[in-house]
Amino acid sequence: MTAHGPDLREADLAPDPPEAPVDPVTVDVIATVVAGILFLVGLTGIVVPILPGSITILVTMLIWAIVVGGTSSWIAFAIVAVFSIAGMTASYVMTGRKLKKADVPNWPIVVGVIVGVIGIFVIPFLGLFIGFVVGLYGAEWYRRKDPRLAWESSWLALKTLGLGIVVELGLGFCSAITLGIAATVHFVNL
Repeated sequence: MTAHGPDLREADLAPDPPEAPVDPVTVDVIATVVAGILFLVGLTGIVVPILPGSITILVTMLIWAIVVGGTSSWIAFAIVAVFSIAGMTASYVMTGRKLKKADVPNWPIVVGVIVGVIGIFVIPFLGLFIGFVVGLYGAEWYRRKDPRLAWESSWLALKTLGLGIVVELGLGFCSAITLGIAATVHFVNL
């Protein structure tokens, strides 16, 4: 320390060296890994209706295409958009038409979902499926006043919803394969 203030050396006055910029390949790798994880969440969401399924896949692919850039990523986004929209539409249209034709209203299905959500807390994981079946059957029994008719309409609803899930899940897997191919093309062309 000097009489005029602190002792400043030239090294103290030199500006800090600039931070190294993030390597674009590192950003692409991180974006691709995160996209893969979110695709798994989306696929799970198709089967477990509490999580958003195809929408998660579609939004993830949009963000991945923006971050990674390039023609192949945007082509892949367009393909995934078609798969996701087709999956959601097929699921709703197939399920809705068949349930309407069988005279099964929406409210027993809503009751099934609510009881399924409660079931998760009673029986972890399996409670969703068990609770859904119990809630659906209970609502149908209340509506139809006959256990046999309630079981018939509940079974039809379960088969119909299951078929919709299988179709949407299949298209979700097609979307995941599209992401894998697009990522491979992207990284091979770097």
